[in-house]
Amino acid sequence: MSHDHPFSLGGKVALVTGANRGLGQGIALALAQAGADIACVASGSSQDTLEQVRGLGRRAHAIQADLSSLEPIERIVDDTVRTLGGVDILVNNAGLIRRTDAIDFSEADWDAVMNVNLKSAFFLAQAAGKRMIAGGRGKIINIASMLSFQGGIRVPSYTASKSGLAGITRLLANEWAGKGLNVNAIAPGYMSTDNTAQLRADESRNRDILARIPAGRWGEPSDLGGAAVFLASRASDYVNGAILPVDGGWLAR
Repeated sequence: MSHDHPFSLGGKVALVTGANRGLGQGIALALAQAGADIACVASGSSQDTLEQVRGLGRRAHAIQADLSSLEPIERIVDDTVRTLGGVDILVNNAGLIRRTDAIDFSEADWDAVMNVNLKSAFFLAQAAGKRMIAGGRGKIINIASMLSFQGGIRVPSYTASKSGLAGITRLLANEWAGKGLNVNAIAPGYMSTDNTAQLRADESRNRDILARIPAGRWGEPSDLGGAAVFLASRASDYVNGAILPVDGGWLAR
C-alpha cells in the first residue's frame, strides 16, 4: 500500500497496550500489515508479537510495564518516541476482568479493574495526546466493550470501566478534534480470547451466546483488524467520538 493511500499507515508509529496476546496482538499485527511500526506494551513478554511484526518487515519495540499504576505512563510514551521516532497512534487495549456476584464484589476487584481499564487508559491518552497536539495530528483508539452499552452480569467494575471509557472517548473527541486528533473506540463483541475462556467452556452459556450472535460465531482477534486500521488511518479523519461495534450483529438483536 503506497503512503498516499488513505488506509496506509506507512511511516507511522503505533503504541499498543496489551499487545502480547489476544485482541491487542491482533490489532498490532493489522496495523503493522498496513505499514506501522509498533511499540508493544505488556506486563509480560511481547516476544511473539515482536517476531510477527518484524516478520511483516516493520520495526517493533517491547516495553514491559504494569498499568495498574500511573508510574510507567510517561516512560512508555518517552520510550516509544525515543526508540521509534514518535507516537502517531495509541491503542488503549490493555484490560482486566474480574467475575463475582455484585453482592459479594470486593474493593480489590473494583480497584484493580478500574485502574487498568479506565484510569491508565485516560492518563496514557493524556501523555500521548500532548505529543500529538504539539504535532497537530494523531489517532487514539480505545477498546471499549459490549458492556459500554449493556449492563452484563457479575462484572461490576468491568462494566463501570467500559461505560466510563466510552464517555472519556467522547470527551476527548470534543476537546481534541479541533486540534487535529481523532479519538474513537472499537467495541468488540464476544471474542475468542483468554478473557472469555470461562464463558466458552460453560456449555449452556456458550450456546446461549452463540444463539444471540447473528453471525453465529465467536469473533477472532483478526476480526478487529480492519476497524483498527480504519480508525488509525487518514480514512477516518472526520470520524470523532465514535464507538464502532465489531460484534457479529450482537447489538442489532
